[in-house]
Amino acid sequence: MSKEVFVRDKEHVNVGTIGHVDHGKTTLTAAITKVLAKRGLAQERSYDSIDNAPEERERGITINTAHVEYQTDKRHYAHIDCPGHADYVKNMVTGAAQMDGAILVVAATDGPKAQTREHILLARQVGVPYIVVFLNKVDMVDDEELLELAEMEIRDLLNFYGYPGDTTPIIRGSALGALNGDPKWEEKVLELLNVLDTYIPTPQRIIDKPFLMPVEDVVSITGRGTVVTGRIERGKIKLNEPVDIVGLREEKLTSVVTGIEMFRKLLDEGQAGDNVGLLLRGIDKDQVRRGMVVCAPNSVTPHKRFKAEVYILTKEEGGRHTPFQTNYRPQFFFRTADVTGTIKLPPDVPMVMPGDNVSIEVELIYPIAMEKGLRFAIREGGRTIGAGQVTEILD
Repeated sequence: MSKEVFVRDKEHVNVGTIGHVDHGKTTLTAAITKVLAKRGLAQERSYDSIDNAPEERERGITINTAHVEYQTDKRHYAHIDCPGHADYVKNMVTGAAQMDGAILVVAATDGPKAQTREHILLARQVGVPYIVVFLNKVDMVDDEELLELAEMEIRDLLNFYGYPGDTTPIIRGSALGALNGDPKWEEKVLELLNVLDTYIPTPQRIIDKPFLMPVEDVVSITGRGTVVTGRIERGKIKLNEPVDIVGLREEKLTSVVTGIEMFRKLLDEGQAGDNVGLLLRGIDKDQVRRGMVVCAPNSVTPHKRFKAEVYILTKEEGGRHTPFQTNYRPQFFFRTADVTGTIKLPPDVPMVMPGDNVSIEVELIYPIAMEKGLRFAIREGGRTIGAGQVTEILD
């Protein structure tokens, strides 16, 4: 059986459902596939097939996530849905599924609850740029005033966490009604999809961003010079283009790429996703090492101090058995780099228990090429004990 070819004729956008437990995230996900399947734009997925999401491992953390794909007339969407609240926290904090936009599902019968608030906060912390709202179960609320009250609460909450609550689209619908084939509610699902198409802008493609490649290995080729190998993370690189080499030292190095090789073949250009060797003019083998990055000139700077949002694994997940306090010193793994750093907890957090997610400040012993949103794993004694991402740079 040959595989189907992925046709790139539409813009691709990553979305996901977030919100309080039992407010209808998975039902909505199933309803979207069902409504679109009738139009030949998706394969229908049952509630159970989404709810029994397979386990995945991301940076040593096990997360249950369902991946669903569907299309509208304009776009191709990859949609994630998580069965449990803990899975959401892990997914968002580790960046396992980076969303270009989120669908916040709120039950009209309940209004915003604790996890509604927590998911909006997480979305803000980890940089989910856009949120649209699906006010679910409106068929179970007779009172128009209650619906308006729920909408007001949601808008206030979004404003509080720095989203444009006053202009955020809120669709009133019933996911179960749509799943059961009621045309009135199917129409609302289509309205939601139209909002996704128009309200969430197309993200910049990874290939259009400034070039960056983490260094995995360094080899010296007699008579030619120094070659660094790695997988290009973003952008593209052409022969004879200038680059910076950043990280693990205060000063950056500059060079010019005089050769690009992939699978022992010479290329004129490497691009995001390629595993390449880059020949660097005027660089000694002992000046570069694993953990540095090769990047477009002046596009990235090295830093030691940053704030981050992290998730700390439970004992059952293979993490620590005991809590830790300020001045804990584990290893931080950024891309290919591995650097010791000291953790400082917020004043109101005396200790962090396994299973918590928390905002921390970190000071590394060497500077690392980093920017807001960069993800990392935290390890100690050869095991992953946490993961997170940079939320602010402090130096």
